[in-house]
Amino acid sequence: MGTFIGKLLRIDLTNRAYSKVEIPSDLYRDFISARGLSSAFLYKELAPGVDPLGPENKLIMSIGVLGGTGLQGFSKWAVASKSPLTGTIFRSISGGNFGPWMKYAGYDLMILEGKASEPLYVYVDPEGVQFLDASEIMGRDPLSTQELLKKKHGQHTEAACIGIAGERLVRYATVTSGQRTASRGGMGTVMGAKNLKAVAINTPVKKPAAFDKDKFQSLINKQIEILKAHPRRKNMTTLGTPYITTVVDALGILPVRNFQEGSMQQIEAISGDQFYELKLNKAGCHMCMTRCGGIRKVSQGPLAGSSIDGPEYETIYAFGPLLGILDRQFIIDANALCDFYGIDTISTGVCIAYLFELYEKGFLSSYELDGLSLEWGNRQTVFRLIEKIGKMEGIGKMLGEGIKRMSRHFSPEASSFAMHIKGLELPGYDPRGVKGYALSMGTSNIGGSHMYGRPREELSGKMDPLTETNKGASIARIQKEQALEDSLIACTFGNSGLDLEMYGQLLSAATGLESFESPEGLLQIGERILCIERCFNVREGFRRKDDSLPSRIVSEPLRNAGPCTGEIVKNFDGLLDEYYEALGYNKDGLPSAKKIADLGISYLAGDIPGVS
Repeated sequence: MGTFIGKLLRIDLTNRAYSKVEIPSDLYRDFISARGLSSAFLYKELAPGVDPLGPENKLIMSIGVLGGTGLQGFSKWAVASKSPLTGTIFRSISGGNFGPWMKYAGYDLMILEGKASEPLYVYVDPEGVQFLDASEIMGRDPLSTQELLKKKHGQHTEAACIGIAGERLVRYATVTSGQRTASRGGMGTVMGAKNLKAVAINTPVKKPAAFDKDKFQSLINKQIEILKAHPRRKNMTTLGTPYITTVVDALGILPVRNFQEGSMQQIEAISGDQFYELKLNKAGCHMCMTRCGGIRKVSQGPLAGSSIDGPEYETIYAFGPLLGILDRQFIIDANALCDFYGIDTISTGVCIAYLFELYEKGFLSSYELDGLSLEWGNRQTVFRLIEKIGKMEGIGKMLGEGIKRMSRHFSPEASSFAMHIKGLELPGYDPRGVKGYALSMGTSNIGGSHMYGRPREELSGKMDPLTETNKGASIARIQKEQALEDSLIACTFGNSGLDLEMYGQLLSAATGLESFESPEGLLQIGERILCIERCFNVREGFRRKDDSLPSRIVSEPLRNAGPCTGEIVKNFDGLLDEYYEALGYNKDGLPSAKKIADLGISYLAGDIPGVS
């Protein structure tokens, strides 16, 4: 089947055993790869109520069907599991070389299950799989862990690993490959709970052959020409995502001081141009000409004197305006410290911002603050709090549990400004100013993610972002498209200029499956993925009540936000009704039996309480 490898590697950590398993062809046709296949396997293999940190939970590493082929921007990889932060199904996407190496080794997926009795790492090479003692790399940061593994197994070794935070079960620990991270949802925490420090692969580069090699190469050439001319690609290559900061500020949706305001004076101090001045070199993912990353020097902390690939916009938001800080070098240093411990910058920043506001409003008088001063903008306090979270020490233990669990220590009034959806801390877009984002984040099956369906027409001004009707169908379609793209995996920047028709042509040439050529057929695959993810969550007890927004978003007018000043989300229930209707769900957010049957996944219906 062309660029479908056809095999998964199943790794049993409890018994230190492995097996190579054929992937049924019908799963490829129904779910393609990466996010789609991972969701199907998690639904099938995880019993309801599994403890995300228990041995019964599974971790799936995957790469898209078009990855490692020469196509630009399609060689990222994904990690999926039941999240220890949200309790939902989850997927997190990363760059680095690990995904292509997995494919070159002969696998579309790795399923890691059980729990090792002692810390270990898994080593994969052409001879097979080894379960090796991890004592030499325990307590190390991800970069030095990878360096040691390369020294031991050869410079051609690529690894996916965790840092100290993953070992100590911070609930939003990351998985790192190179200097790129699968950041959200605590996928690194699941690795740590399994006593798994790293998975390392050493394999010759062997690109999968497309079914129709000539046509596929012609399409690659066409894509490269599109990227060369595309203005978004050019902007990303030059400035990277830091340019988004001033764009979002001008729209009035830049979260400032824990989502109390929507813009910040003197924001130009951390603009894309300011970060460009500090850029030492370009950086990017495997087989991607966009190279949106940037290498910059670190000035303080354990990585002082070295350099990192960063920061991205979401990190600038999280350690800049969200905390009342306009210091570009500090943001770089905070990014490096999070990478050192292996923690998600978004969740870290949002948890710290919540702590600052708790202090500001007097809710922390009975709690031990470890002698820290918690005024907005206090950079040294932020740095110390990152260290405490990474080590799970002092107040860092509470912060490291994530904002939803953290807020339970306080009164209901204090929980009203805990900025999360389904336990996932919110990204750098205030939903009060883009109502499509309110609906997409609120209904996201993984929680408050900006990458579950971006309302691009609203963000670009082609659609009024402040109206609160007639958006259900458009958000449903956007989420289907995102599910499809995550199953390829198409980078949201590297896929500039591509559309469903082009995806269909690429998939058909790569795999020989002509059924992929239909744009509507591809959208149905995206919808099937959304549905099986929702069914996973429904089986876990999630309902309409969980498709919700933080109290601040629906009750507290946005301040200092230019065109969005005074905005709240007033008609979320109406938007939910539109969205559910567009997807064939009932009023409680459950897919109907007819919808499940129409999507060709009738076998789910008997598992889902309330489906009729």
